[in-house]
Order: sequence, then C-alpha cells, then structure tokens
Amino acid sequence: MKVTIVGLNYSPEPTGIAPYTAGLAEGLAKFGDDVRVVVGYPHYPQWRIESSFRGSTRRETSSGVRVLRLRHFVPRIPRLANRLLMELTFGLRAAIANWGSPEVIVLVSPALFSTLIAAVRARVSRVPTCIWVQDIYSLGVAESGTGGGFSARILSTIEGRVLSSAARVVVIHDRFKRYLVEDLGMDGNRVEVVRNWSHVETPGDFDREAERSRLGWKSAETIVLHAGNMGAKQALENVVEASFVSQSLGSDIKFVLMGDGNQRSSLEKMVRGDRLEIIDPAREDQFMAVLLAADVLLVNERAGLTEMSVPSKLTSYFRTGLPVIAATDRGSVTAQEIELAGAGIRVDPGEPVALIRAAEGLAADSEASARFGAAGKSFSAAYHSEETAVRRFRTILEALVPDRDA
Repeated sequence: MKVTIVGLNYSPEPTGIAPYTAGLAEGLAKFGDDVRVVVGYPHYPQWRIESSFRGSTRRETSSGVRVLRLRHFVPRIPRLANRLLMELTFGLRAAIANWGSPEVIVLVSPALFSTLIAAVRARVSRVPTCIWVQDIYSLGVAESGTGGGFSARILSTIEGRVLSSAARVVVIHDRFKRYLVEDLGMDGNRVEVVRNWSHVETPGDFDREAERSRLGWKSAETIVLHAGNMGAKQALENVVEASFVSQSLGSDIKFVLMGDGNQRSSLEKMVRGDRLEIIDPAREDQFMAVLLAADVLLVNERAGLTEMSVPSKLTSYFRTGLPVIAATDRGSVTAQEIELAGAGIRVDPGEPVALIRAAEGLAADSEASARFGAAGKSFSAAYHSEETAVRRFRTILEALVPDRDA
C-alpha cells in the first residue's frame, strides 16, 4: 500500500502530535508499506525552528520513511491569528509539494487550515483521504479563550466541513467521536476510534537513586513532575502557587516542570524558593528515566477544558507505574481517562492547596500510590499498544483503497 501522510508536526519533536505521526509512518513502513510524509520543520514545544534545520526544504529517509520537510512561519508567541499564518504557510507549501503516487492519504489535524488546503489537493487528485484528529481545533479555541464565540462558531463550521469531506476520520478518544457525531453532525459510520500509544521505551537497567542524584533531587523530597508543553492550556501558574504553599508549610513536596513552551519564561520569573524547579526537556533516551525518578506525575489543565484534547503525556505516565494527579475539571476527557484507568487522583484546577494536599496524601500512603501506579500500568498494557494501534489504523486505510476490495 502506498501511503502519504501530511502533517505539520513530526519527529524529532519530542512531545505533542509529532511522536504519533512518526510512529504511524514508521509502523506502516514495518508492515512493508511504501510511506512518505510531508511535514514541517521541528519547532514545538519551544516555538522556534531548531537551529540545525536550515534551508527551505529538506529531504531525508528515516526508519524506512521518505520524509519531505518544508520550512514555514513559526510564531514566537502563538495566538489564533499568527498560528493561522503558520498553518497557511505550511499548507500552501504542502499543497504544491511532491506527494508521490499514493493510494491513500492521511491528513493530521490540527493544524486545521493546513488540513483544509491539503484536503483540496487530495480531492483534486481523487485519492481517498483519512483525517486523523489528535485535537478538536474549534473546541480548543472556544475552551482556551484564544478566540471569541464568533470565531469558535466559524471554526466549528469549517472543521465540520473539512472532516466531512474525508472518506474516513480517525479520532483518539470516544468522546471525540461523540462530539463529531452529535455536535458537528458527522456520520458515525465514517468515524473510527484508534487510541494513541506510549511512544517511549522503559529503560531496562534503571537505577532510580542514581537518576535522582543526577537530577539533584533529594531522597527526602517528594517529587511531583509535570512533563511536556508549558502553554496557556496547561495553566501552570497553579503549580507555581502550589510551590509557594509547599514552601510556607515547610512541606517536602517539590514540583518540577520539565519541558518548554511559550509560557516558560513567564513561569521562570515567578519561581521563588526551592519548592519549584524548571528543567529542559529530556532527550528521548532519558525521558522515561526522568519520569521514573519522580514520585508523582502531574497533569495540570486550565479550568474549562473539558473536550478539546487528551494529554499525550498520559500514555507515558501510565506506563511508569507511578500515581498521577490530574488538576482538571471533573467532566474533562483527562478526568475520564484517570478514572477509567484507576491511575490516580483528580483535583479541581486552579486550586493549589488541593494540589498540595493530594500530593501529600500520596506521599503518606505508599499502598495507595502503588495501587494507582499498578492500575495505570495495566491500563497502558491493555489500551496503549503501538503495534495494535498501527495494525488497526492500517486496516482502516486498506479498506479505503479501491483495489483492495475488488
């Protein structure tokens, strides 16, 4: 099967959508498919193109996948308007790029407007198209407050039409499917659910104390680690405030934010005392070791985010066997995942005292922590298998190729 995947984000971006796009492409290649990808230059989560990626176009082959990288505009501080410009610059370049002679095309959304432009190209080419929805774009605008209600309604209409133009839509959660069917009016028979997977390997010879020593974490400290993007929807000011509470109480709870993003510099200016540390993203081969060296893993979300996304970090978190605290709304997708997995505790967002109490409760109850961690690990084994996900995705794509059913 000849497959072309078009999406803004791709490896070596360490977080977000990129690892899954790369994982799908490389997984299909392992099955013997002819796979090429048309992608942007690495820029996330730091919101600047990596210095080693020069020029306007770059071609390479990685893990059996032919990769065409196209340079595009990247906003230093992303907002709705300048993100739209980024998507348009990538989408227009992708539309005139060489896609080969695919039998089926996969478009990755977001970015919605890149997907819209690429979908027009695919329709002109008369090649069946599958859109892979990692986040619901219009809900992201509505729930994050980056655009007004009018903008959200316009984007919802555009998103519904773009997705309805595809032969199939693949979403990463059942709640996403429900939204597309009930709110955007899509035919449920054309929407498939394929969960994301854990894309990082657990080290085989892990020495927890040595890793904590390398990181400068004291054995008496309870490390609560948030890994990933530092953006508006993470609302990490809540963690900063929780660190102040920890400091004032003389608590052993220490918060660590690992990653990058457009809010990092602002967060760094807020740090006071030694109950909060902000560190750079770990290399891929060190990422799981850093997670395993912590005591508790944290998801922190802005209040009001209920449907827009499933944090990609959960697939890695569950794999560690450590308990998770989710500071998120009760009705959010994140809260549902934590409850379904039985992997930890939910507290209300924007409540730093509640966050401290939850962390101290887990630190004092090793049995509960172990129970949450074991449940998350079992859930990961059952639902976050990369091979299972890629195989399922491949079956969906094969069904779209006309000759396959002949």
